[in-house]
Amino acid sequence: MNLHYLLREPKEKKDKNPALILLHGYGSNEEDLFSFAGELPEDYYIFSVRAPYNLQPFGHAWYAIHFDADENKFSDDEQARQSKDLIAEFIDQIVNEYPLDTQSITLIGFSQGAILSYATALSYPEKIARVVALSGYMNENILSDNYTTFNNKHLQFFISHGTVDQVIPVDWGRKAKPFLEKLGLAVTYKEYPVGHGVVPQNFYDFKNWLETTK
Repeated sequence: MNLHYLLREPKEKKDKNPALILLHGYGSNEEDLFSFAGELPEDYYIFSVRAPYNLQPFGHAWYAIHFDADENKFSDDEQARQSKDLIAEFIDQIVNEYPLDTQSITLIGFSQGAILSYATALSYPEKIARVVALSGYMNENILSDNYTTFNNKHLQFFISHGTVDQVIPVDWGRKAKPFLEKLGLAVTYKEYPVGHGVVPQNFYDFKNWLETTK
């Protein structure tokens, strides 16, 4: 595999099972989101993936974040594009390795992982059915050049953001819904009175969304 991951196998294995792919945020690791894997639907394969770039002294990132002389931060979009392609390759690899339902693969990303989830789904819609984007934003600069021409009308999105998020402003998160709806895609958007994190109600809302969408 091109990316390290943790796996929770489904309790009941069928000919083909759906899959959830968990993508953590900047400075974290594959154990972060995997901590709630036991609370997710039992019929899924759950893959929690480690981002490819190592941070010192520990932790991992999907791409670097730089600061200029005025303390403005900006993303390394080239690294982000490379990570997007690595995630797409990872999906191909697990489809070959495990009996997955290729029509039911869902990305669940937090923060940087959410940004990569948007980009991967819109750039490789044939590989993905749904996206849960937690506390992220849409970075158009890392999408494939001709993404608007792809067959993506099946994609569904659950988006959530904290109204007092101090890391990624809620105004950034809010822009994803109209962006996706302009593409004709189905979007559920929710906000919670919290900072940069996932509160229990947020978790239960997206878990319920997973169970009521296909």
